[in-house]
Amino acid sequence: MTATPSRHPATRIWLIALALFVGTLLIFSRSLSCEFLNYDDQDYITHNTHVQAGLTTDSVRWAFTATAASNWHPLTWISHELDWTLYGNNPVGHHATNVLIHSFSAVLVFLTLRRLTSAFWTAAFCAALWAWHPLRVESVTWIAERKDVLGAFFWFLTLLAWTGYIQDQRNHATCAWRWYAFALASFILGLLSKPMLVTLPCVFFLLDFWPLKRSPWPKFVAPTPIAPFETKNRTTKAQATNAAPTDSARRSGSFTVLLFEKAPFILLSIASCIITYIAQKSGGAVSADLTFGPRLANAFISIPRYLEKFLWPSDLAVLYPHPGYWSAGLVLLAVFFTIGATVFTFIQWHRRPWLAIGWFWFTGTLVPVSGIVQVGLQSIADRYTYIPIIGIQIATLWTLRDIATAASIRRAFAVGAGAILFTCAIATWTTQAAWKNSFTLFTRAVQVTQENYLAWNNLGTWYSEQKLFAESIPCYRESIAIRADYAIAHNNLGHALAETGAIPEALEHYRVALLINPKHLTTHCNYANALTDAGKPDEALKHYQIVLDQDKTNTDALNGRGMALALQGNFIEAEKTLRTAIALQQSTGKIDARTNLATLYAMNRRFAEAACEYRIILQNSPNEAQVHNNLANVLFSQNASAEAVEHYHRAIELRPRNPEAHSNLGLALIQLSRFEEARQELHIALEQQPNLPQIRAVLKELDEAHPARPPTP
Repeated sequence: MTATPSRHPATRIWLIALALFVGTLLIFSRSLSCEFLNYDDQDYITHNTHVQAGLTTDSVRWAFTATAASNWHPLTWISHELDWTLYGNNPVGHHATNVLIHSFSAVLVFLTLRRLTSAFWTAAFCAALWAWHPLRVESVTWIAERKDVLGAFFWFLTLLAWTGYIQDQRNHATCAWRWYAFALASFILGLLSKPMLVTLPCVFFLLDFWPLKRSPWPKFVAPTPIAPFETKNRTTKAQATNAAPTDSARRSGSFTVLLFEKAPFILLSIASCIITYIAQKSGGAVSADLTFGPRLANAFISIPRYLEKFLWPSDLAVLYPHPGYWSAGLVLLAVFFTIGATVFTFIQWHRRPWLAIGWFWFTGTLVPVSGIVQVGLQSIADRYTYIPIIGIQIATLWTLRDIATAASIRRAFAVGAGAILFTCAIATWTTQAAWKNSFTLFTRAVQVTQENYLAWNNLGTWYSEQKLFAESIPCYRESIAIRADYAIAHNNLGHALAETGAIPEALEHYRVALLINPKHLTTHCNYANALTDAGKPDEALKHYQIVLDQDKTNTDALNGRGMALALQGNFIEAEKTLRTAIALQQSTGKIDARTNLATLYAMNRRFAEAACEYRIILQNSPNEAQVHNNLANVLFSQNASAEAVEHYHRAIELRPRNPEAHSNLGLALIQLSRFEEARQELHIALEQQPNLPQIRAVLKELDEAHPARPPTP
């Protein structure tokens, strides 16, 4: 099969590249309206003080030495630090970076495949299908998956440089080493972005068989109707495909030479694997709950599941929980399917070698995320298809290209390709809606998956972040009902219970969480907070110290320690501790340490200083309802009831369901002799929270001293 060369090939190439780039930008532009999530985004951005320090010498040093988030990927950390420097806590810019990188990767996929195979339109369609498929949404729209898009960008850039090296080597160009150096540098940057690139040297070996035809074993190099590679000589496609490898080609393709040229890449991959395993093991991401058998079973099961998601991308979710053990029947079917597909590709080797190459690209690059080494809670993940699925696309699309010998078939395929891309674009645009925020994301997850304890937990976390603690409690209980040993849900339920005043039950769930995971610093900190609220500062300080021994800059522990010291009467040390926390929170936008310092001043009847601290908070965060309420309390204590009323009203305006502010406003209105308004506010407080005996007593006294006026006729 031959193709007529374009009169303006360079123009055509760059037009397609531009269309891919712009099309990908437009399709993923909906991601720009999405918010930060309560799933991994905290570790990578919103709660990471190192990232929020911006791009500095210290933060870059931290990026290269830290194994935070159970990974070692310094270039990914640096990209987040740069984003924070440019955009701060505005998620639009962070999303835009992901979308831009993905759009550039779409162009690289096209340029690489076109250069490897000379199959112009097939390469263009393959790149568009990959870039616009709904399975890409998780990697692109989730800011914490920057490592995915950044690592893949360098994966494809390395491949493109590698093809340049091979082409120059075949043409005996003296500058071939420059391409090689470029490929090696790009590979290093890729490993610094995401260790999944460790499988790229294996893909180099696959490409030696097809389409590069550099195999030292001639019987594995069969003539094919696809042009294998572009060279500077002017041989036709038929000549290029049917010519036997020359002696020079065989020499350059000897196994020793092929292995030697890839040796630096292989050694770097081995080093990356070791570093990654250590980082994930130390971070607790590597699970020891499952033995090797169930993990291997899940690896086989995941292969047909990924293919199903690729062919019919419905019911996509941020997490597909690991069931622990799959039924023997399903495992056997998956094993037979995998073996059958592998045998079929070998049978087709001489006729269609790209089937085997694509299949082994897919299954081979899945190995690091197959679950054989179980990392995380998932059985599969959409993001894990980001690089592997290219292999399936190669196997499928180049087979269709081989079949399309007649012009009528090619036209039909072209129409079908357009319809597929349009459908993918619509589906991808629609799928991004689920990633709008944590509520939409995890509501979707509990709808389309079963027994998704993590989704229930994170849905509860979203409610907690909105201060809707009563609504979050059923979500946490649902999570624990599915998995009783899920320490994070116990911790979060304890926090919600503590916020609603159920301190004894909160303490019980904290104790359970620490029994399950004694090293979880957040639980230690929350447990200490609850102990402080329960009037046990001595015991609380022990848990704060456990946290600070591991992380001296933990502002939550410093903040809580300050309040526990205050309860002990050690106000000087408490103030010093809170000032330290405030200094560390300067770049994060967090206000809890300054809020507690103001509370400390109020406890000591230093009302002017307390009011000053609250006003500083409101200058930068004017929509904090609780701060308005607290400032009003201080003003009320200073007999500035009129100004206090203004701040109580503002607190209620910001958070209408606010029984504390309503009751405080009622008391302030009584002070101003505005009895009818006071009575109304106190009744609203009781409607929102019936268990307020002191407010009932105030209402009774108010009704006796100032009976309600009868309604005007």
